[in-house]
Amino acid sequence: MLLCVGNFFGSTSDAEWTEYRTGAKKAPIQTFVLGANDQETVRYFPEFSGCELAENITYLGRRGVFSSTSGLQIAYLSGTESQDEPAPAYSFSSKDVTELKTSLLSTPNFKGIDILLTSPWPRDVENFANSPGKINTKKCGSTLISDLAASLKPRYHFAALEKAYYERLPYRNHTVLQETPQHVSRFIALADVGNTSKKKYLYAFSIVPMSLMDPAELVKQPQDVTENPYRKSQKEAQKTTKALVCAEEEPACQFFFDLNKHQGKKRPSDGKERGNSQPKQAKTPSQPTGPCWFCLASPEVEKHLVVSIGTHCYLALAKGGLLPDHVLILPIGHYQSVVDLSPEVMEEVTKYKSALKEFFRSKGKRYVLFERNYKSQHLQLQVIPVPLDCTSEDIKECFITQAQEQQIDLLEIPEHSDITQVARPGTPYFYVELDTGEKLFHRIRRSFPLQFGRWAPPSSLSPFPRPLRRSLPGAEAAPLCSQGGAGQPGAAGAAGARRLAALRRGAGRGGGAGPRLPPRLPALRLGRAGVTPGRRAGRGDGRAGGRRR
Repeated sequence: MLLCVGNFFGSTSDAEWTEYRTGAKKAPIQTFVLGANDQETVRYFPEFSGCELAENITYLGRRGVFSSTSGLQIAYLSGTESQDEPAPAYSFSSKDVTELKTSLLSTPNFKGIDILLTSPWPRDVENFANSPGKINTKKCGSTLISDLAASLKPRYHFAALEKAYYERLPYRNHTVLQETPQHVSRFIALADVGNTSKKKYLYAFSIVPMSLMDPAELVKQPQDVTENPYRKSQKEAQKTTKALVCAEEEPACQFFFDLNKHQGKKRPSDGKERGNSQPKQAKTPSQPTGPCWFCLASPEVEKHLVVSIGTHCYLALAKGGLLPDHVLILPIGHYQSVVDLSPEVMEEVTKYKSALKEFFRSKGKRYVLFERNYKSQHLQLQVIPVPLDCTSEDIKECFITQAQEQQIDLLEIPEHSDITQVARPGTPYFYVELDTGEKLFHRIRRSFPLQFGRWAPPSSLSPFPRPLRRSLPGAEAAPLCSQGGAGQPGAAGAAGARRLAALRRGAGRGGGAGPRLPPRLPALRLGRAGVTPGRRAGRGDGRAGGRRR
């Protein structure tokens, strides 16, 4: 099979083409071509929807999908981009692209196509990749084709018209650690046939249809794979079309619980009393000032501790935890504290709390959660299980007594109040929450003991008595896996594996109470790579990853 992109009728004379059309000459193999790219060559294509131009030479049509007898799927789009509607006979418009996308994306279990044929290059194809030489892809090419390629996820995308050969590094079609791994795409541009510079104009390859491939083989990532070059431009396009989202005013049915007793006031009954109030903007993650141990995309994160990944949050085992099932709920994006979270992230945090509550109850336990928004740059919700016979009053008394010893005012928040009502973004604080919803709060005004949350829980939580925990705040937990030979897990590795397995099994029960922790994470490795030789599991600050300071 021969697939042709670009100008099929280049410098061909009418006499030569007549020989093929009349059967005097015959193409040696089955050839499929795209349509006209200019007004001059429109006359060679008599039918809009495609037809046989000569024996063994077939015009595919203006747009569509061709399926071979072997199951190979080839999507095609003829012509150059046009802003006019309807587009000229030698062009395509946004309507053509939308209809082609819809016809494929509406297919059940659509994963992508095998081959995409276009004449123009996609705009910005060189992002994150090798340079195409003198071709400036930010000025040439088609934004509509970029959008088409991003949506259809072709394994191979061929184009021409720029009269240059360019084979881009393969790019991935998923976000690492946030989406299920998918196949990679390759973009290849070909030069003119018979060009004097002897640039490559023919690309020979063999391909097995996607539908016949083993799924594990299909999603293998080559070493030189890059990020998707079109994702940034897609996001920018979405930003320009979206209106600003304004939060609705909250109903005036209760009082704020303000820890600053001199400034307590009633919530205004309507927006008029707020003075120069501005519409609330949707919260977006801030950018870390340096390497972050907890942003999931950061290389600093030790991802072998990750238990479950949701849409906006993830769950990880605590490094140096108080107990084997001490876990952290963390946002995937960079948020400093709970009060900074956007509504959708907060919703998923709540689902994780519900899932963990159900899991720990199935083990005869309950949990206590705390957050220290002080000398930390990424939100960490520490979730520690306690025996089920520990009453809420016992747990609160334990924290309050320890706070009094440290001259810390740890106050209980009223039942119907929320952390966002007592702390503004940027305010340092320490916050405790029980699985019943009861909350304790301290606004940090000067210094604060960084290990307070680890000292305060009941002594039954830890194999160490509280005085020893206080004298050894950096006590380290056993690593998930041993450093033994041949990558075999030792006793600590087996314990870590059991911790992960128990968490996945338990929190995945109960259908729909919260994020289901998957029974297996393919990217999670419990082998020798879990702990680097010569390196310990980490300080006892409960962090999920990063270097020791």
